Amino acid sequence: MPSPIAMPKPGQFTEECTIVKWLKREGDRVAPGDILFEIETDKANMEVESFFEGTLLKILTPVGGTVPVQTVVAWVGQPGEALPVTAAVEVRSQKSEVSQPKTNVKPSPAAAPASAVAPVSGSPAAAPIAPAAPPFAPQRLRISPRARALAERRVIDPTPIRGTGPGGRIVEKDVCAYLAAHGYAQIKITPAAREMAAREKLDLLTLRGTGEGGRINVADIQRAVAEQPKAMSKMRQVIAQRLTQSFTSTPHFFVTVAVDMTALVAFRTGLKARGLPYTVTDFIALAVAQSLREFPAVNSSTDGHSIRWHSRIHLGLAVSLDSGLVVPVLPDAGELTLAEVHDRAAALFEKARAGKLLPDEMTGSTFTISNMGMLNVENFTAIINPGEAAILAVSSTVKEPVVRNDQIVIRAMMRMTLAGDHRIVDGALAAQFVNAIKAKLESIALWEKMV
Repeated sequence: MPSPIAMPKPGQFTEECTIVKWLKREGDRVAPGDILFEIETDKANMEVESFFEGTLLKILTPVGGTVPVQTVVAWVGQPGEALPVTAAVEVRSQKSEVSQPKTNVKPSPAAAPASAVAPVSGSPAAAPIAPAAPPFAPQRLRISPRARALAERRVIDPTPIRGTGPGGRIVEKDVCAYLAAHGYAQIKITPAAREMAAREKLDLLTLRGTGEGGRINVADIQRAVAEQPKAMSKMRQVIAQRLTQSFTSTPHFFVTVAVDMTALVAFRTGLKARGLPYTVTDFIALAVAQSLREFPAVNSSTDGHSIRWHSRIHLGLAVSLDSGLVVPVLPDAGELTLAEVHDRAAALFEKARAGKLLPDEMTGSTFTISNMGMLNVENFTAIINPGEAAILAVSSTVKEPVVRNDQIVIRAMMRMTLAGDHRIVDGALAAQFVNAIKAKLESIALWEKMV
């Protein structure tokens, strides 16, 4: 009997995933451990391998399709085997979500449950998979074939045209009248630009030419293509959703302190000369973890009705990628030495930039550090990750004049801004917490004991 290939559940809170690449085609032989396809989750891309041996008989979810976790996306078995009937599952496409308008039509309540599987009895052939009806159907454009062909030849979008045919249907004369009313005859365009516009399905009436005499050229078409809306990645969508929810539902407030990093920078330079390549992030992470042990309320979370204190300190370290932001987690950071913080953080950062982080390595943080020190930033604020009480924004270390013993001297200063959930962390507590971090970073005697 064929074996189902299900969409995995890579994380505790992941409800759906998108297939971004199939590495096997229908009819290919499959062995246990072979990579079948690649998925995009709300945190990263992951490869999915087969646990079965046989032939890839049927792919149910194409590239770009988004389905709930545990949904059957393919079947592996022996050639000629009949496939079980799979209940219709809505497969969403990111492209269609952006390009198709939505109406107020409500989805049918009679939708079939996802990934329900029942074997076929007495049928030698595979049963067809009925496509699910989309929950939002765009209104169908009523246009005659001749009118559609004319619009395509003229490279225009016929949607705005008001039809005078039966039932409001757009007919050829409506297209002609629309072109005349919008001055189509005055449009000047190079042949290459026209060909590209037709291929990209642009509307010449919406374009402005920058060539000689207002002629539309290839550069104008390329600019218009670049300005078209593009689907957000799954990661970007989830970042937008979660941070919007956090900022609108959590009362943020901010406390900033300036840390004198002069001594620590010199100390770190000496360590590097001895072959100990500790980073500024290593010192900050350990200082934060130790301060969270002193101020457990900052290592808490709330649902608005109760407060939960976390006895273990799991430190999130935000990493910026081209595709978005990921937060690998340093578990039990309060129990680690400086060397352990360095080694484990470096391994996580390397996996993050290679796109190889596992879901478990990006979940469960109780406090997050967002360090933009390498980006020449004087000061910034960060949005609290949902489920946490605060986040620390760390800026660049910059030499500047400061007053020491009534004298103006040049010191390497770094600003840190704590964003706190005011339901848990009040102003005095926030000030005490960031100053505790500051005191540790400025105490070279403390770090000498840890190296």
